[in-house]
Amino acid sequence: MYPFENDFLYLYQNISAVEKKCLDCGDIIRGRTDKKFCSDQCRNNYNNRLNRDSNNYVRNVHGLLRKNRRILADLYNEGKLKVHKDVLFALGYNFSFFTHIIETSDGRKFNFCFEYGYTEITKDFLELRHNNQYIEYQ
Repeated sequence: MYPFENDFLYLYQNISAVEKKCLDCGDIIRGRTDKKFCSDQCRNNYNNRLNRDSNNYVRNVHGLLRKNRRILADLYNEGKLKVHKDVLFALGYNFSFFTHIIETSDGRKFNFCFEYGYTEITKDFLELRHNNQYIEYQ
């Protein structure tokens, strides 16, 4: 009799103690010993659920940036180069979200949302600007 024969027999009879279960659905995994999921669908479900909160945050911020860009682009393309702040507020512009700030040589700061930006020219009025160089930076 081999010294570990009883151990092997025990493991063979209780193979369920060694079987791995899918991290998503809990089914028994067949195949490679290092597999964590029973299928690609379970792997995707697990990772999507794991990253849901961070993905939602990025999705929401990106949506706000796109909305801000669309508002600035629409106003600029209508020929409105000088607008009241309340017009942007009324259209749903969120002044907290922009992509970058450019300071001109004369000290004026433009808040840009992608290639469209604005600067304060008075307390209530903004000057809109389109920056063609934005695409060249990429």
